[in-house]
Amino acid sequence: MSTDGISVYAIVRAGTTPPRGATGVGGPAVAVRTVRSGLVAAVVSDAPARLRARRRDLLAHQELLMGLAEDGPVLPMRFGVIAPDEGTLRDQLATEEAGHLATLDRLAGHLEMNVKVLPAHDALGALVAADTTVRRLREEARRRPGYDASVRLGEAVVAALSRRATEAGRRMVGELTPMARAKAEGPEVRGCALNVSFLVERAASERFSSTVEHFAKTHRDHLEVRLAGPLPCYSFVGARTPTALIGGG
Repeated sequence: MSTDGISVYAIVRAGTTPPRGATGVGGPAVAVRTVRSGLVAAVVSDAPARLRARRRDLLAHQELLMGLAEDGPVLPMRFGVIAPDEGTLRDQLATEEAGHLATLDRLAGHLEMNVKVLPAHDALGALVAADTTVRRLREEARRRPGYDASVRLGEAVVAALSRRATEAGRRMVGELTPMARAKAEGPEVRGCALNVSFLVERAASERFSSTVEHFAKTHRDHLEVRLAGPLPCYSFVGARTPTALIGGG
């Protein structure tokens, strides 16, 4: 099989062993190994030529990271990070060793939980009862139906739903923040009022999930909540990833 550099999955403490039988991305699947430099190591495999973000490869990448996290802290790489060769990778690991070790110490015993908040679009009745602007525009649209009236009403409904979801979501974040070591605002996601990740102790993850589910249930007329996790701690690795000498595939 022709290769195109080295796929890099994660940075771990030296001595960490990949899960038994773990394989990397590409087809046919290739063995995973470590490249060590001092007190840290990178988990890698030979990169297939023309690596693409196919579902099976994305799942393989994620499963490997979760398997590694079972045995200790992991500094995860995004899918498609490629090193040109082991020498370049070792040089970068040596340069950033102290930073990588500090990050691994901070992540030890923790995992990432992501919470996305969306407007509750099936709660129009509750919205009309609570929002005077929407109620007034709906009455106007009934008295004088037409395109402009419908547009004004639609825009008001969308804005009010988003505002209610954002306000309720912020209250939920306020409840969740004391349960986490850190939180990080995620990128804007179309349709989402909030996108926040939390760094949570592994032992507290079930209580965290239960709190999210309870809040979502009791505020379902304001918001819809999508909880993802446990996840590799992508949002809490900071800038200390091997980007200076490594590019995407």
